[in-house]
Amino acid sequence: MRHKSILSMGVFLLGALVFVAESTFLAGGNALAEDRDDQHWKAGDDADEVLEQGKQIFRFDTFGDQTWWGDTLHLHQAIAGAANGGVGPGVSPKTALAVGLKVDSDALPAQLKRQIAAGQVNLDDPATTLALLKLNAVVGVTGFFDSAGHIKSMGIQCAFCHSTVDNSFAPGIGKRLDGWANRDLNVGAIVSLAPNLKPFTDLLGVDAGTVKKVLASWGPGCYDAELDKDGKALRPDGKRACTLIPPAFGLAGVNLHTWTGFGSVPYWNAYVAVTQMHGSGAFFDHRLADPTQFPVSAKSGSHNVRGTPDRVSDKLPALHFYQLAIPAPKAPAGSFDTAAAARGKALFDGRAKCATCHVPTTFTEPGHNLHAPSEIGVDSFQADRSPTHTYRTAPLAGLWSHQKGGFYHDGRFATLNDVVEHYNRQFSLSLSAENKRELVEYLKSL
Repeated sequence: MRHKSILSMGVFLLGALVFVAESTFLAGGNALAEDRDDQHWKAGDDADEVLEQGKQIFRFDTFGDQTWWGDTLHLHQAIAGAANGGVGPGVSPKTALAVGLKVDSDALPAQLKRQIAAGQVNLDDPATTLALLKLNAVVGVTGFFDSAGHIKSMGIQCAFCHSTVDNSFAPGIGKRLDGWANRDLNVGAIVSLAPNLKPFTDLLGVDAGTVKKVLASWGPGCYDAELDKDGKALRPDGKRACTLIPPAFGLAGVNLHTWTGFGSVPYWNAYVAVTQMHGSGAFFDHRLADPTQFPVSAKSGSHNVRGTPDRVSDKLPALHFYQLAIPAPKAPAGSFDTAAAARGKALFDGRAKCATCHVPTTFTEPGHNLHAPSEIGVDSFQADRSPTHTYRTAPLAGLWSHQKGGFYHDGRFATLNDVVEHYNRQFSLSLSAENKRELVEYLKSL
């Protein structure tokens, strides 16, 4: 009996220990689960916060570049005009819209909207442009004003080139469309208004007339982001050397950015913010120090910039996060032939071999998405301005939204049919006229 009592007591104690252990384990497990839940919600909250930060940076942050556009080039004076303390005739809202600048209708007070709609606002007066800048309503442009209300400087943002509006209020006036390529924007015409072009003449070693000729060659929707690196203002055939402004949407999952792919999205954010917008920040790329390929940047030092204070570097993560979150816009219903597009998709994925490079759903290659010029049947001029000497397989999602200005990096193909015909010849596809039409309809649907 005594042995049985001891045994029973042992069983009881063992059971108690197991119960305590299980309780402790379950409590720990529950705590871990709660930690994971907390982490999950914290990650979600942080993502929302970073997304909003990135949007504000994309839309409104000049990175301190007003020291270039305003303090150095004095572009704000040309916008104001002599009647408003600047120089020249000034830039009226009509002129601003004509060179592709856009107005954010959400930034306009309701009363002002009613006055514009009623024709009670003088859109030929540069003073109205200054009023719009005070409202922070000009997409991608910020005016800086003194206490008396006089403009003293100006700067630009990412949205300057990579946003437009939906024209819901009037042509050029509407709700923002972030990430859309502004193919109406005539950057060259705007820059050429600057009263002080000496920084460009000194950098390139040419006179002001030559600088203005080059800027005039760009036209709407085109910009040369390598001019300050290699000094190649025109192609060997005398045509413009700029490239079409690309969209900044649909980039999630895409390896390399821009036409020749010599950097990722955050690379180009730093490149543009520091060396093109002329914000105060850090940028480094030893490849651009090559005096043979990049004589201008090798001399100027723009391959290794350490601006102080650095107003760029700590903003790159949020800016990157926001850009990757901008989806490619869906093609509007009725803008393409759905039956033909379905047949075009079968061709795209199969016989036409388009999906070999434009792999759905990013419509570029997962991985290293670059090709030699000979592979795609075009000249190497723009590729050779890049450290890669190649062209990137451009993502196609949202293609319908940036047809203005043509296709490929320089707009050499005026229509999608021209693009399809080029590949038909390049790869000897023997597509019929109907096959080509079906492919075009599919491309319009992406």
